[in-house]
This record gives sequence, structure tokens and C-alpha cells, in this order.
Amino acid sequence: MKQIAIIGCGKVAHLHAKAIGNLPGATLAAVWSRTPDSACKFAGTYGAKPYSDIDAMIRENRIDLVVICNPHPFHRDVAIAAARAGANVLVEKPLASTLEDCDAIIDACSEAGVRLGVISQRRWYAPVQRIRKAIDDGKIGTPALGTINMLGWRDKAYYDADPWRGTWDMEGGGVLVNQAPHQLDILLWFMGEADEVYGLQRNLNHPYIEVEDTALAIIKFRNGGIGNIIVSNSQKPGIFGKVQVHGSNGASVGVQTDGGAMFVAGMSSVLEPPVNDLWTVPGEEALLAGWVREDSELFERIDPTVYYMERQIEDFLQALDEGRDPLVTGETGRRTVELFTAIYRSTRDNAPVKFPLLPENGTDMDGRLKS
Repeated sequence: MKQIAIIGCGKVAHLHAKAIGNLPGATLAAVWSRTPDSACKFAGTYGAKPYSDIDAMIRENRIDLVVICNPHPFHRDVAIAAARAGANVLVEKPLASTLEDCDAIIDACSEAGVRLGVISQRRWYAPVQRIRKAIDDGKIGTPALGTINMLGWRDKAYYDADPWRGTWDMEGGGVLVNQAPHQLDILLWFMGEADEVYGLQRNLNHPYIEVEDTALAIIKFRNGGIGNIIVSNSQKPGIFGKVQVHGSNGASVGVQTDGGAMFVAGMSSVLEPPVNDLWTVPGEEALLAGWVREDSELFERIDPTVYYMERQIEDFLQALDEGRDPLVTGETGRRTVELFTAIYRSTRDNAPVKFPLLPENGTDMDGRLKS
């Protein structure tokens, strides 16, 4: 039985606790919060032990895996503490808000000899995995053009729900840091690593927050492909999130990962099933309708806010047993942070940004803060 602990007791932590509770080979043994009352309340809900000391929590309960759920800018210290205490680490997306913090977490896990993963549960969507398999099988030739269109909405009530939302120092960014990492990760999984980015970020219609609500980018990939990103929290009430790939042989595949009003952990449910919205692989065009029906039927049978987290945690635990890396590693999670960091830097400098990116260790958070 794998012993799991959760660090951070906010809204998304409840989804992880439910997912862990559904896995027969795992138990939620302990929880940590910097606020003791929060830890006690959360632990009481799920039958776990509350802690305010990470090292003691891990050693006393022989924790195999720590799932980190506190706000993004605070991932670094708790992840390093967990790794040094001997626990494997699974971090809610993004891995961190800055490349400096990403590298510190990756280095600490490597030095401690523990495995590191980053939550990107949408990779386990059946329509996403179909696309990955089609690419692996050469059905679209070489991925030549990849696009993200994520048009969502966040209202004032969303930003008022937690004191860290909408601020540079507590959230680390806006749509790029909080909502877009899922789609950015999927695009990079399909297209491969980025080589150069020109990007822009703006706040279009949320004057009561510090961070951006909209960002655009043009990408050159190392495989020779190109890409386009449009992500926004400015379309009321929220429309869709789509990732599409067009191949060198003319075939196209795509997934609508989110539809209707966009999902907010702890505040709303997933309204529409994830489905393939585009499939022109020669000889397979007629399969699309059946896949949409199949995926929609599954959506009705599960709790989609928890089910796919179960699949990712399950993969991580299997990786521990098999001595392999999880599907989404720390290095993979860093690439997502590298991509949104490039968009911030490009906006600041009004110039393309070449990869790989190193931490700047500056005071402007890669252009997010005004000088």
C-alpha cells in the first residue's frame, strides 16, 4: 500500500484526495498546511493525519509520494523539503512560476534520488492519446503545424475567491501560468520542443487584477514545424480549449479539451466531454463520430474532475514499482514553464526568444513586472 501525503489544502487538493481515495493500492496518510487549522480540517475530512512539519510528516508515515497543491510561487520550498526527506514528488501544474524555481526543484529531486512529476491529467483523455498514437504511427507524416485556441472566462468572483489569485507575487502570472499549462503541455507533447518564440501578453478586460488575461505566440519547433497560440480568460462565459495538429501529409487531428464555461477547481464542474473535433487521417475519417459518442458516454459515467487525476497518480505509482519515469516528468513540466516564460520575455523585449532558456534571476520576473 503506497502512503501518500498532500501539501497544501486548497480547492484542488480536495480533487487529489478524492482521486487517491479511489485507488486501491494507495492511501492518503497525511496532509500539511502552513495554516494548522486548515490541515486539521482537511485531514479530518479524509481520515488523514495533519502536520505542520514536512520532514516529520514524511518520516513518521514513511510517505512514498507527496502531492503538492499549494500556490505556484510556493512550490519550490515544499518540494525541496519533501525530496530531502525522501519522498517522491508530484507537483500540481505548473511545476513553478519561474525557471529558477523549476531548476531548484529538479536538482533537489535528482540529488535525493527521488522521482518528480507534474500534473497534466488531460494527457490521459482518450482523444488526446489518440492523437499522440496517430503521430507515433506516422499517420499525419511529420507534425508541421500545431495550434492552441483556448478562449475562456474568469470573473471577479473567481479572483476574489482566494487572496493569491490575480497577483504577480502570489499567483506568478495569469492565463499563461494558471489556465494554459494543460494545453501548452499537450502542444509540446505533440509537436516536440520549441526552438524560438515571439509572444505578446495583455490584460484586456480585468482591470482589478495585476496579471495578464490574454496571450498570443508564434512558435518555431526544433522538428521544423511551426505553431500558433491564443489563450485568453476574456471571453464570457467561456467557449472552448482546442489543440490541433496538421501534418506534412495534409492530414489533421485535433482535440477539444474543454468546452462550455471553463472548469475551475473547487468552483465548477467540467461541462462538456473532451472529444476529437478534427480527424482527416486517410481512411479514418468515418471513425470520428464513433469516438465522439464513445468519449461522451464515458464522460457521463465518471467524475471527470477526479477520474483523470486518478489515472495520472496511478501512472506515477506504477512508475515507482517499475523503476521508470512517470509519463510527465519534472523536465517535461519545466518545458511548459520555459514556453510561457519565453512569451513574457518576448513581450518585454519586443523580440523573438531563442531556446533553451536559462533563469535570469532578475527582479522583473521575466518581464511580468514593470521596471
